[in-house]
Amino acid sequence: MKNIYLQFLDHQSDKSPLVLATVSRTHGSAPQKPGSSALFGKKGLICGTVGGGVVEGRVEKLAREALLSKKSGHFLFNLGNDISKTEEAICGGQISVLIDANLINHLSVFEKLRISIENRVPGVMITMVTGFKEETVLINRYWMSNTFKPSIAAAFLEKIEPVVINMLSEGNPSDYREMELTITDEEPFSLFFLEAVFPPEHLIIAGAGHIGKALAHLADILDFEVTVIDDRPEYANSENIPEASHIIARDIGETLKELEKNYNTYVVIVTRGHKDDAAALKPCIGSELAYIGMIGSKSKIAAMRSSFIEKGWATAKQWDAIHTPIGLDIKSRTVEEIAISIAAQLVLVRNSKK
Repeated sequence: MKNIYLQFLDHQSDKSPLVLATVSRTHGSAPQKPGSSALFGKKGLICGTVGGGVVEGRVEKLAREALLSKKSGHFLFNLGNDISKTEEAICGGQISVLIDANLINHLSVFEKLRISIENRVPGVMITMVTGFKEETVLINRYWMSNTFKPSIAAAFLEKIEPVVINMLSEGNPSDYREMELTITDEEPFSLFFLEAVFPPEHLIIAGAGHIGKALAHLADILDFEVTVIDDRPEYANSENIPEASHIIARDIGETLKELEKNYNTYVVIVTRGHKDDAAALKPCIGSELAYIGMIGSKSKIAAMRSSFIEKGWATAKQWDAIHTPIGLDIKSRTVEEIAISIAAQLVLVRNSKK
């Protein structure tokens, strides 16, 4: 899902008040993990989730109240109810949810986040919560990256900065941490929630035909940054593929030579022919790509494998790292099913990265 803070910025065009609910802590079995968030408006849930079902219903009720009161809160939900209470959650654990009723106060922080992500600079959203009581808390937010330090009390920053550096070096987009800090001789203590935010993984689709078009649509929903390359302008255009972030209408092989290819880049080769597939694949061999996938029949793949190895374009080990035939085996028949199988494999690789 697209980062929740960016989604908030997207919804600012109509100036409607919004409330952000974030799972801050869990204990035992819970429907969502810390960091899971949802935006609520006057009509209810807009996007995201804090667990669905009964929990989300109760959070939505609190969010509607917060829209009117403008009071933020930090709430604990006990999910260990008796199974006979069918209207209640029975996960058996506990979940804490932070409700921020004054998102507009953090607009400049969210804008810093957006600029960083657009420049592919990861960072950490720091949420400072000072509690008065459960129903009313003070929330301050800060954005921090390797290139930007926030204006926050030095006593806090010296303890937070090493954690932020560690989170960014770990590279885990699901990293969410809690710290309880206080300044000596001052009360009360404050809770700090640190949430890693990384640029979306970059998917390059070589080929703007039917499969490339369908895959671009799915990849956009799955929060990949999508680039589509094809030497046919009648296919490589925003009218044909509106979900693509970038469309390049020129020679596929030459373009792939020039594009940055790193461990956050995925390449799917679905061109219109054997020659174009080979031209697209050659610049990818030996790179640090997270994923290389190429469509094709078993006979075509076998012939290409022999050719690449004989010509010294790839070693047997390098070839075996290519996902070909491409996609998970779901007995695909239609264009849409093939695209789904590829998208599922991309998600599997992305979620399996260390």
